[in-house]
Amino acid sequence: MTDENRRNKLKFRAWRRGFREMDLLIGSFADATLESLDAAGLDEFERLLNVPDWEVYAWLIGHEPVPPQHAGPVLDQLIAFRYAAQSG
Repeated sequence: MTDENRRNKLKFRAWRRGFREMDLLIGSFADATLESLDAAGLDEFERLLNVPDWEVYAWLIGHEPVPPQHAGPVLDQLIAFRYAAQSG
């Protein structure tokens, strides 16, 4: 699979989470950042998409700490993106 195909599939998944708030947040994040992510970043984003919505949402809104196995630069970017989108 080419990087372009992979990015397109990840964007599709990001916009179809099944939890509207997560669709908007993760989908918008994917649109804004996937083109700039390297292979490791895409891997991390894909792992985040495999985590249930309610878990990721709890991390994003600060209700639960991020487990060490899910911490990383892409999640940090997503958290920052969430706060930037909220304030803008």
